[in-house]
Amino acid sequence: MRLKRPRVASPDEVRITREGESASIEFTDPSIGGTHLTIGPAIRGMTDLDILELYNDCVRAQDHSRATYEHVAIEIPVGKAQIEYQEQCDQWTPRGGVLRCVIEDDEDGNPVIYIDDQELTWREFGGLIRTYAGWGMRIKFVPDDATHEEPVTEVREPTKDER
Repeated sequence: MRLKRPRVASPDEVRITREGESASIEFTDPSIGGTHLTIGPAIRGMTDLDILELYNDCVRAQDHSRATYEHVAIEIPVGKAQIEYQEQCDQWTPRGGVLRCVIEDDEDGNPVIYIDDQELTWREFGGLIRTYAGWGMRIKFVPDDATHEEPVTEVREPTKDER
């Protein structure tokens, strides 16, 4: 189950535990993610309510940042490398925020993903998109010779013939 994003909380909704110069804020509702908040030496003079207010200020700042953020997905031009291999983490990483791919399958029925001229196993592709963990993703399937084109998109239920 994917946990809900932490939100502004009241004292009766959380448990606060201290660990040195940090505090863990855990919601009593197990469907809401908790937070590990590094505070520093000032934590020694703080009450649980002070810690909760600091946490709530962080959540408010994150909410404001999300509300005012305007995302631009960068698409690498056709003919330029969309991915690059990173030796230090032994995996492929995207160079931009859009990937043009072609899906095939191998003789065992496992998916094989082609990005540019690079063949990626399902595991390698998973590692590549894992670099965006925490983000959302939309996948639009298009003919293999139209991956560079933005398809017309309609929001509706497909007809029986379109499934």
